[in-house]
Amino acid sequence: MLREKGKYASATENRRFVWEKVMWPLILELNSISFTTVQYKKIRDAVCKDLVIPSSKIAGGFVSLLLKGILYKENNLYSIHYRLIPYMRLKADCDYATAVRETNTK
Repeated sequence: MLREKGKYASATENRRFVWEKVMWPLILELNSISFTTVQYKKIRDAVCKDLVIPSSKIAGGFVSLLLKGILYKENNLYSIHYRLIPYMRLKADCDYATAVRETNTK
């Protein structure tokens, strides 16, 4: 019998999906630490179309990345945490676990 995931597991799965399939590819494509809502929605919609999933299914992942402090919002721009900038400059792979580890160090 399959069990449904709890709300924390689902939230983490959504954050991971949005980070690895939408956000990090967007950052690398733009080669910039910041992006607009329009830029985000364009790549999000393309990913959702390719994977045949509704964008509403991953909407919470984006907000959750903001709440976790991996992304920041200022006026009409979103940007990544400053500790992720070296990964962007190197065009390195920055999976969700790495992003969390880098942004949660005290």
